[in-house]
Amino acid sequence: MNLKKCIAEFLGTFILIFCATGAIIINQESQGVIGHAGIAIAVGLLVMVLIYSFGNISGAHFNPAVSIAFVIAKKFSVKELVPYIISQTIGAVSASLLLKFLFPNNQLLGATIPIGSEMQSFILEYILTFILMLVIMNVAHGSKEQGMFAGLAIGATILMEAMFAGPISGASMNPVRSFAPALVSGHLEHLWIYLTATTLGAVSAIPIWIFLTEKKS
Repeated sequence: MNLKKCIAEFLGTFILIFCATGAIIINQESQGVIGHAGIAIAVGLLVMVLIYSFGNISGAHFNPAVSIAFVIAKKFSVKELVPYIISQTIGAVSASLLLKFLFPNNQLLGATIPIGSEMQSFILEYILTFILMLVIMNVAHGSKEQGMFAGLAIGATILMEAMFAGPISGASMNPVRSFAPALVSGHLEHLWIYLTATTLGAVSAIPIWIFLTEKKS
């Protein structure tokens, strides 16, 4: 276990969940001053900044689904998977606990709740995470020039997906992003959607990426 990498994953995930769900909470507390578009922009910019801040230390996963997909793609060590997921989970839950302390009367704490049917949100989250993982694989493991723009491309993808899908499914794309506020707020009833759909979406992107990028002998 590389302690520096785990600390980077903890800090990055803490900041991500604190700011992303915090923006939702503060928008509710301020009667919609930030707005949906403002939340989407804030999250997209935040992810971009975090990738450039921690990418050279831990790879800036901040997402168990991404870490699992990297292992399947053989771009990440199996031995590091569990420490990464533990670090990400602790970071996310710590952020939600702090937000609960700061906003004790907020019921959902930014939890992702389906607006329509569970199947609708499941399919949305699956496709959103599939697209996100394809982008991550192509910019993070493409040419050096592509890698320089990884933070921008990934942040823009999350911004775009949160902008159009956020009002329906919450645009989680990340198991711990949904797990932490659901756990701390006690609203676990729809959590299975966000744990399974996001992981399946990320994993499903890997065979497609391999097919598209493999070189013919």
